[in-house]
Amino acid sequence: MNEPPLPPASTKPDSTRARDFRGDIIVLLGTTTGLVIAAFALYRWINGQHFMAWLDAAIALAVASPAIYTWRTGDSQRAGLVLCALNSLACLAVCWIVGPSAVGWVYLVLLTNFFITERRPALLANLALTGALWLVPDLFTDRFHAVSVEVTALLATVFSFIFASHSQDDRVQLQQMASLDALTGVPNRRAMENVLTRAVADFHAGRCCYGLVVLDVDRFKEVNDLYGHSAGDTAIADLAAILRFEMRKQDQVFRFGGEEFVALLELDTRNDLEAATERLRKSVRGSLRGPGGQITISLGAAMLTEHDKTWHDWFSRADAALYRAKSGGRDNYVIADDLF
Repeated sequence: MNEPPLPPASTKPDSTRARDFRGDIIVLLGTTTGLVIAAFALYRWINGQHFMAWLDAAIALAVASPAIYTWRTGDSQRAGLVLCALNSLACLAVCWIVGPSAVGWVYLVLLTNFFITERRPALLANLALTGALWLVPDLFTDRFHAVSVEVTALLATVFSFIFASHSQDDRVQLQQMASLDALTGVPNRRAMENVLTRAVADFHAGRCCYGLVVLDVDRFKEVNDLYGHSAGDTAIADLAAILRFEMRKQDQVFRFGGEEFVALLELDTRNDLEAATERLRKSVRGSLRGPGGQITISLGAAMLTEHDKTWHDWFSRADAALYRAKSGGRDNYVIADDLF
């Protein structure tokens, strides 16, 4: 129970607060490319090339749209697919219009595609672009030039695919490490905040009902003081194992910090929440042991209600119930009043 006070809830949607690496690339690439093409459109308009100016403006808008979509929604997957297709088609169009001097842009596009979408779509787009270059009239100065461009393009695609594969695997591993508690192997507070934020959104959209249980080991300081931190760590790990076993497929458990855990339960009524909370208390009471004997927990629980606008509101009620449970003698639970 030594966690610092909860930070104030942000007013921004969760998807706009936490973007992935690919989303940042899409926003940067789409915005930059859109502005550059828009500058060409303005130049053409000033020089009286109105048709080409309108064409450039349309291309700028098409390229910038996925960036705007990603910035607003945080959905980089769909935007990446669209931008990858536009990226490849625009490169092919430039090669068709400009000719051999535009071949150098092909390599940049082949590399960029792997940064803005998944490996397989990027690979397919690159192979399609590389093959389509043969159809562009007068793009290659001679057969040797054509073979050189095609071979180097394929090599660039292969190396980019290998690099993207390793990068994605490393990124997934780092994300998993960042979201899991090292001692217990259960998701940590960072992961909990993201999951609870989605749960609140689902509830207000009418998709599901949830209960939240916050639990704390009784007299945990005594375990550490009398038997050492190693015994305390063992007790925490054993508690996490018990809680994981008690979770249904649709439920989740998190380590909030110290000796405190949080369980997210998918259920419909307060009675269901009370039954689940008592089941957790009894299971831990009957199974958790330390060097000094039996170890118990206290629990506070709260149903998610329409009054809870953020996960902080919901968590605060369950946490307040936990404090009442510990004040009431420990090894018991309190269900927060769901009516204001």
